[in-house]
Amino acid sequence: MRIIGDIKTIGLSPCWDTVCRLRGIDWGDHKRVDSTTVRPAGKAMNISWALAWIGRRHTAAGLWGGEDIRQAERALRALRQWVRLALTEAPGATRRNVTVVDTLNRREMHLRNVSELATGASLKRLGMHLRTMVRRADACVFAGMMPDQLLAADVDRVIQTCRAKGAAVAVDTSGPALQRIVDGGGLWLIKPNVAELCELVGQDLADRAAPLAKAAAGLLENVEVVLVTRGAGGAVLVTRDGVWQGRVVGRRKAAYTVGCGDYFLAGFLDAVAAGKTPAEALAPALAAGTARAWSLAETTTWQQAYQAIATRITPISGR
Repeated sequence: MRIIGDIKTIGLSPCWDTVCRLRGIDWGDHKRVDSTTVRPAGKAMNISWALAWIGRRHTAAGLWGGEDIRQAERALRALRQWVRLALTEAPGATRRNVTVVDTLNRREMHLRNVSELATGASLKRLGMHLRTMVRRADACVFAGMMPDQLLAADVDRVIQTCRAKGAAVAVDTSGPALQRIVDGGGLWLIKPNVAELCELVGQDLADRAAPLAKAAAGLLENVEVVLVTRGAGGAVLVTRDGVWQGRVVGRRKAAYTVGCGDYFLAGFLDAVAAGKTPAEALAPALAAGTARAWSLAETTTWQQAYQAIATRITPISGR
């Protein structure tokens, strides 16, 4: 069983998320916004928010724009009990994204800008920073969009820095970057959804546990743990020790569709850091992701949400 020390979330393309909520909106409308929130985000930072909600002390690392890094530090001050900030300053400003939430019709619109923080120089600086802070048995979680393909070698060197220090490397990204990083091997964990797994293995897979598990098993030469998320269908866990499927018992209309995977991964990381096996960690992972989907992460504690969400985990025989 893998022992994890500190969890370090590492974002290479962070952002500010501005979320506007209002009751009903359509093209051409002029509407008053009911509420607006602005917070540091991107997948890596979202995992940090989720870990803080769960109550897991950890480190938030990665790039952040020098023009607004102090603003980010102030925004995260409320989480200082759980989050150690170790951001690497990069020239420029962090991108700003906008999410519009129509609470009346239960739908969302997401507007994403391109991140320009990652350069050869800023990634080199990040690698030097990680070399001083990463310790053996840490879990280094690279999550979110990856920089342009022209910077692939620079990104790979940053990941190799963590591996060379003896850290367990987890990757939650997509597209050619995920394929390249997986092909490089030596990873502890990846968390593709069904579409991303299909792209990784070059197959059109049915969204059923058995074919997903069989396809994911082909990645175990390069990855120790493959977590395949299936939305409302739950998740499939594939390791060298066995295969499991899990899902939440009971249904409720989802309030959120974005960020559930980040909470899912945070629940899994917290459970493994607490000494659970990957199979044992699947239930809290599903509970955390579902708590985000059902908006319980905003209205209850992690303990309350975990007790309120029933899960069913079953082994899959054969691969």
